[in-house]
Amino acid sequence: MSINTVHPITALTPGLEAALREDTDRRLGNLIVANINTQYARGSSQLSDFRLAIKDKDVQNDESVLSDFRRLIPPTNYESYRPFFEKFNSRPCRSSEVENMLAPGLPVYIPLSSSTSGKKSKQFAKYPRSQPYFGGPSPLRVQTTSLMHTFAYRDPVVVVTDVEEVVKTIPLCNESSGIARAQNNWSIETDETRMASILPGHVAPWATGFIIHHRSFLLIHALFNLANISLEGITVSLLVTFMDMVHRIEEEWSTLISSIRNGTIPEFEQIDHVRTYLELNMHADPQRADELQKIGPPLSSPGWAQLVWPSLKLLTCICSGTFAASLPQVKYSPFKIKIGLTLVRRGRNLNPGDTETFVIATDELIEFLDTTEEQTQEGVLQTWDLQPGKFYRPVSTTQDGLWRYLIDDIIQVVGFDPRNGLPVFRYSRRKNVEIRLPHALITEADLLSVVCAFSGEDTVEVQEFTTVVDDRKFPLTLGFFISIKGNIGPNAKLAREKAFAALVATSDEHQIAFDTDEFGLPTIRVVKPGTFADYRRWRGESMKIGVGQIKLPAVLTDPKAQEWMAERVMIEL
Repeated sequence: MSINTVHPITALTPGLEAALREDTDRRLGNLIVANINTQYARGSSQLSDFRLAIKDKDVQNDESVLSDFRRLIPPTNYESYRPFFEKFNSRPCRSSEVENMLAPGLPVYIPLSSSTSGKKSKQFAKYPRSQPYFGGPSPLRVQTTSLMHTFAYRDPVVVVTDVEEVVKTIPLCNESSGIARAQNNWSIETDETRMASILPGHVAPWATGFIIHHRSFLLIHALFNLANISLEGITVSLLVTFMDMVHRIEEEWSTLISSIRNGTIPEFEQIDHVRTYLELNMHADPQRADELQKIGPPLSSPGWAQLVWPSLKLLTCICSGTFAASLPQVKYSPFKIKIGLTLVRRGRNLNPGDTETFVIATDELIEFLDTTEEQTQEGVLQTWDLQPGKFYRPVSTTQDGLWRYLIDDIIQVVGFDPRNGLPVFRYSRRKNVEIRLPHALITEADLLSVVCAFSGEDTVEVQEFTTVVDDRKFPLTLGFFISIKGNIGPNAKLAREKAFAALVATSDEHQIAFDTDEFGLPTIRVVKPGTFADYRRWRGESMKIGVGQIKLPAVLTDPKAQEWMAERVMIEL
């Protein structure tokens, strides 16, 4: 099937602008009507002026309510939300206390954020919704896909009545797991009925999603993926997860081939609780094993993925920002996979295969704040106010709460979709967040606290540093390049452990990821004296910018710069 390339336009036509205004007003009106009587809308100090303005108005029919919302509600942050959500953490959690808290009824799941603004993850309540979570189906249709999402959850919130009767059990889980559960009505109470099943169009048993150990989770998915020659699509949350799976395949190639040949499940770690379900779905296939043996492991053949799965045409994942580093490996040798659907927060790629240009695609109401303006309601812009080339932060109002939540993503608008007028953008960066790992976000302040923790006369006295996502080995980890003063101290061997302890102090998620083999000890590489000064000179010359304008970034994201830095390592601790 041929797919026409969509080219963004630089200005909205009168017809597109009129349609956008109508759709935006309709969305906002529906959100106000739905959530105006929630505990948050009736009690948040951020909405006090708005409540006063609409006190005697008909919110369903009076259009001035929309302008009141835009005029009187400022951009909000998590702190305005926290005291209301905290009631879900009460034990017991009473329905009389939490019902209609942020939206009508009770949440269907509570996703765990990877944010590290505090030691614990931010928590958000997600309520039932009638619209899809992303803007329509992919133009590339697949019949058989590997859905590599975890369906495990942490201690659920059990909502009870005043006489202790259970009203609802709400899972705390990953966002991808929550979305899949909500879209397919997969309640945790019915999980056991699906454990031995391979859902239609999928390749691995449902039970695979309940393997907590990261390495084993990837290897079991890899086993069922390799066994199925008809695989057409792979869906993972992040591109690095796919690359991690490939490296695990490389490590355990002979074991995986043997299992496919004999129809057995290997003795991987921490899978005993689901082994029975896996074994029911693993069948001996000597012919497929011979085919794979002839092709060889991932790093042995150019275009390996297409040899293993001739029908593979779609990899769905997030591969923007720091996760884009693996794109060349995936799109070209040795894998040569098409990135058919790339997801970013609140968007999807404008054209299949284009991993840099996105279009807004969400059921939320999205407004925008110019990054050069103050964070006030006067600075919040609508779609038709946007100017191509400028940078903005999204402001989100959703079915999950009547707020104007200011998102930390920064995007650059490049134009508008000629089909519907929606903004077309490139993802730029996260505000105040310097590096993102699959399990957590790390701020520059966090990085500095880690360096301070391992720097000292007995280890290494750090003068300057920069960081990378270190994926030389798996599991990936946080990598430091440092310049030092004086000699390496007698206790330098403890520096990595000190760095890890300091990192865990910023977020419990690092310890959890380490325990499940998803994250390794931070690496520390000492560069030769003068390296960072040379970097500023080299970078200035390559960019034709004066050396005085080049700073050493807290995070080094450019692959060429990373390679340049690695060539100047003197010793690795």
